[in-house]
Amino acid sequence: MATNPHTGVHQTTNAPMDGKGGCSRRDFLKLSGLTTLAVGGTALLSACGPAAQGTTDGMDGTSSGFDTGTLGDGKTMRVGMEAAYAPYNWQTAESTDYTIPIENVDGAYADGYDVQLAKTVADALGMEPVAVKMSFTGLIDALNNGQIDIIMAGMSATDERKQAVDFSEPYFVGGFGLLVKSDSPYASATSLSDFSGAAVLGQKDTLLDTVIDDIPGVNHLTPVDSVPSQLSQLNQGTCDAITFNTENTKGFLRANPGLVAVQLADGRGFQETVPCNAGIKKGQESVLAKINDAIATVPDDKRQEIFDACVDRQPA
Repeated sequence: MATNPHTGVHQTTNAPMDGKGGCSRRDFLKLSGLTTLAVGGTALLSACGPAAQGTTDGMDGTSSGFDTGTLGDGKTMRVGMEAAYAPYNWQTAESTDYTIPIENVDGAYADGYDVQLAKTVADALGMEPVAVKMSFTGLIDALNNGQIDIIMAGMSATDERKQAVDFSEPYFVGGFGLLVKSDSPYASATSLSDFSGAAVLGQKDTLLDTVIDDIPGVNHLTPVDSVPSQLSQLNQGTCDAITFNTENTKGFLRANPGLVAVQLADGRGFQETVPCNAGIKKGQESVLAKINDAIATVPDDKRQEIFDACVDRQPA
């Protein structure tokens, strides 16, 4: 859900989800407080990220995995995510049956839809999952530098990302919408064309940003780094609207009572969907097949059930 978005969300997506430039969600996809949560404690890769395993072997600086049939060290599955993109992923201080430890933040745990599906994948691979918290824009470099083993962060498999990463089949698919203040003149809009001239803000390097170009005559603002930053800018009045992942409408409005989701008429809104895909280093076909098999064991109705539970559980 999600997105991020996170959905080229993410991308791309809460995704995926990149609804983010990917997830969509991201490329789809979301702190969320969804997003009003603080995003403090994010570890900088250059300063305190996990130690890399392996080296780059490509002339272009990208890294290919050796297809041994094992992901990483075969024991600990390091999952890259923002831990700030609810309901796809978020940070919590409480350890529960839903959480996994965040390796690079002392005393912190990750929860969310990405986490639940990561557990399924890790179980199929016979590994223990841990989250590695980092910015969405740093995930692909961290993967290819050996700092993480897999990306499950509401990221969408865009053509550009596929040049550097091998992606699984989608483990969730969401959509895009627009959030505005409840007293905004755009609150009664019914079509993307109603936003001609409006200042619309997305999330950097996600589908939540690139999808803005579908709005005719839009004032496409320079994107920000996170969904919480989008929400902050909207609440401060520095933009007219922000993109979001519609699968998490309930969570966004619950956490931000002064905002409304624009009700776009059928066929007059965003047509792009927000798939959330897991990403691993290129060249690990047998591992990717195992990941796809694990995802396939979770039927669509169960995925929706898990996502809805994360929406209800996400931080307010």
